[in-house]
Order: sequence, then structure tokens, then C-alpha cells
Amino acid sequence: MSAAPTPSTPRGEGQMSLANRAIAFSLREAGVGLALVVLVILFMVIAPYFATGDNFTRMFGQVAINTVLAVGMTFVILVGGIDLSVGSVMALATVVGATIMVPSFLTRWVPFELDPLVSIPLAVIIVLLVGALAGFINGFVSERWKVPSFIVTLGMMSMARGGSQVVSDNSTINGLPRSLIDFGNILIDLGVVRIPVYFLIAIATVAVAWFVLRFTIFGRFIYAIGNNEEAVRLSGHNPVPYKISAFAICGLLAGLAGLVWLLRLNVGSPIAAVGYELTAIAAVIIGGTSFTGGKGSVIGTFFGVCLLQVLSTGLILSGVTDNFRVIVTGLVVILAAVFDTYRTRIITGLRAR
Repeated sequence: MSAAPTPSTPRGEGQMSLANRAIAFSLREAGVGLALVVLVILFMVIAPYFATGDNFTRMFGQVAINTVLAVGMTFVILVGGIDLSVGSVMALATVVGATIMVPSFLTRWVPFELDPLVSIPLAVIIVLLVGALAGFINGFVSERWKVPSFIVTLGMMSMARGGSQVVSDNSTINGLPRSLIDFGNILIDLGVVRIPVYFLIAIATVAVAWFVLRFTIFGRFIYAIGNNEEAVRLSGHNPVPYKISAFAICGLLAGLAGLVWLLRLNVGSPIAAVGYELTAIAAVIIGGTSFTGGKGSVIGTFFGVCLLQVLSTGLILSGVTDNFRVIVTGLVVILAAVFDTYRTRIITGLRAR
């Protein structure tokens, strides 16, 4: 008996003409990339201190955290789901990691201390496992009992935030190992700007996720499930493990984002990452991933994160108050969602030609 066929990459993409593929690309990654360049130039002209090395270094730091979160969100949205818990899972990751590495907090839970040579790698492993477990629970419950992921992850959002408060006893955890702090403070000097070392973690995350989605069978199934889950099932493949895996990856990367937070801010905090899940979702949609699933890329997601960060920082440096800045950012998200509707119609029409 021959094996069931393996789905190909995004629906009909290979059958599109070269011109139509160029148009589709411009409506996704190239379009948001161009918007990002225009926005940077605009704020360089109108916003004092925007075009400074220190400001770009700070933006790279925040982009690193949001990029790792948003890449995980991309996997979930590609299969037609949503994860509202990533911000809370990230907060839980920061306090779990900090607790393991700070002796005064660790001894509240166990009767011994750990040397930094042991506590740092142990914290990394446990934090990633905690994130992956939270994501796995989200995916398993959603698929096993057919509960919408919106509801499941809303519950996990509350559970993870409460867990972070319990672990930290509602306090900020300071006193991370000196070696970890020194590593997080490393800046790579490129002459014009200095890049935080943890920004490389975000770039590596994007690169690995891009490779997985583009060149592996797993990635092809992620796209295929988002395009037509029933067709995948009828072809003889079970989509459930892939959907659960997408949520587990999202949780794993929320844990990784928590580690990046620790490298950047050197504290574990139960109130970390409040609202970050909305930023991640917005970045994914702005970056060209369809909210209905099956279309998009992590490259576009990275551009979406950068665009949102440039917009936020530029408005602050332009003297726009916090209230109006939130309004403008929300308007951009709504416009991106509306544009996604038209973009999907146009690309669908190009495939039909």
C-alpha cells in the first residue's frame, strides 16, 4: 500500500505565474517591509533623538522579546488558532527562571542552593519545558474536547498569571547571577548602532522557524491544515498532532521570550508582558499572515514586530501622549486586519487565473 501524499507548500503557490507570485509577495513581506522603511524615514525627520544609536539599541531589545513571542503566535495562527496566554506564560517563565537562579527565592521551595554553573542551564531547560507544557495543554484541551482555542487560552492566561504570582509571592525577583547579567549586557558594535546579544536569539528563532515552515514536512502540514483541515484528514493524515505541536511551539517560544526578558531586564516579574499577546497577534497579522490560517511567514511577522516598535517609539519621541499613542496603534491594527481581508481576496484571485 502506498503512503498518503504529503501536502505541498502554501495553497496553489507553485502554480501561480511569476508575475502573480511577485504581486502576492509584495502584498505580504515586501509590502510591510516597505511600510517599515517609510515609517523609519518619517520619524527620522520629525522625531528628535529617533535616529540615534542608543534609541535603536533600545528598540532592538524590545523587538527581540516581541519577535520571539510573535514567531510562536505565527505557528498557531497558521493552523487557524489563537493563543491569548503567551504574555502570562512569559511572565511565569521569568519568575520560574529567576527563582531557580536566585538562592534566596529558591530556598523558599527547596532546602538547598545551586551554583550558577548549575542553576543557569537548569533554569533555561525548566523555563522552556514550562512554556512548552502550557502550550501543549492549550492545544490538547482545544483538540481533545473541541473547545475554541480562544476560550482555552483565555483560561490559561489567567492560570499562568496566577502561577507567576504564587511562585514569586507577588514580588519582583532581583539578584540574578552576575554571569547572566554580564552576558545580557553584551553589545555587538556595528559602528552606526550596537545590537544587544539577545537580539541574535530573536534572529535565530526567525531563521529556524522559517526553515521549519518552508522546508520540512511538518511545515507543509501546518500550512495545509490552515488552508483546508478536512482535506488533510481525507488524505489520510491526522491533523490533531500537528495542531497540538503548533501550540506547544508557541508555548516553548513564550518561555524563550521569558529568558530574553531576564537577559534584558535582569528581573523576574509576575506583572511582566501584560498585553504582549495582543502585540504578538497584531505583528503576525500586519506581517501578512491571514487570520483564517494557511497563509503567511515568520519573515513578515518579524517586519510586523519592527513596524509596531518603530511606530510606538516614534510616537513617544514625537511628543504624542500615551493615550493618543494607544489609539493610533489600535487604529493601525484594525487597518491591518481590514487590509488582510482584501489581500486574501486579491491573492485568491491571482491563484485562480
